Amino acid sequence: MVDVQALVTKGIDLSMKYLPKILIALIIFCAGWLCINWLSAFVSNRMKKLKVDRSLRPFMTSMLTWALRVLLIITVLSSLGIAMTSFIAILGAAGLAVGLALQGSLANFAGGVLIIMLKPFRVGDFIEAQGVKGDVTAIHVFNTIVTTKDNKVVIIPNGELSNHVITNFTANKTRRVDMVFGIGYEDDFEKARKIIFEIAKKDKRVLKSPAPMSKVGELADSSVNLTTRFWCKTEDYWNVYFDTHEAVKKAFDKEKISIPFPQRDVHLHEG
Repeated sequence: MVDVQALVTKGIDLSMKYLPKILIALIIFCAGWLCINWLSAFVSNRMKKLKVDRSLRPFMTSMLTWALRVLLIITVLSSLGIAMTSFIAILGAAGLAVGLALQGSLANFAGGVLIIMLKPFRVGDFIEAQGVKGDVTAIHVFNTIVTTKDNKVVIIPNGELSNHVITNFTANKTRRVDMVFGIGYEDDFEKARKIIFEIAKKDKRVLKSPAPMSKVGELADSSVNLTTRFWCKTEDYWNVYFDTHEAVKKAFDKEKISIPFPQRDVHLHEG
């Protein structure tokens, strides 16, 4: 027969013994978690006021948050009466297995450290990496957040990012705008070039040095292609690109310069 009274008495004794410790541990955990969140927000705002590099702020905040959370967990376990020496010994014994299981995460962490140290890009830069083009919106401990031009959020692991090719379109202050304008074989290409240079001269965003260039780059099947290159500030790149195409089309139409499309002559021979 099960002695119900003895079980109840034992349960009450265990509750009286461990319940206060559990309550204290819960209070420590909740209070500590709230304090960590507050401290992380405070440090982030402080770094912002001190004008710390935008790329460094989220990384340092993440590092601080995770370190404090680990300390909080150790403190909570200590308050429950778990011997830390035994706990650390268990962690040491399981370290190899955990390291092997988390080697991807460790690689991402190492990649994040390399990105922050070497600075191949910063928050706000427009990059192409891992088949993705977009603006860097945040660099975290394990991953980097990229927002594409059509407003998609792409999360790229730092390990993959740091070990592959990265194209940074906004690293330099100026960029070259490459364009090709095709005109008909019967049109005056010198006149077309003059029109293009006039458009460049009127556009204040186009830099005078290096000087704009427009030369015959190809004698194609249906057109004479004028390879055109302007230099501008990086932030003006797309506006110059689109506005120049529009201005050239209007000017060519006004001056009766044709922009040919692919065509083919078919000759019929009577048998």
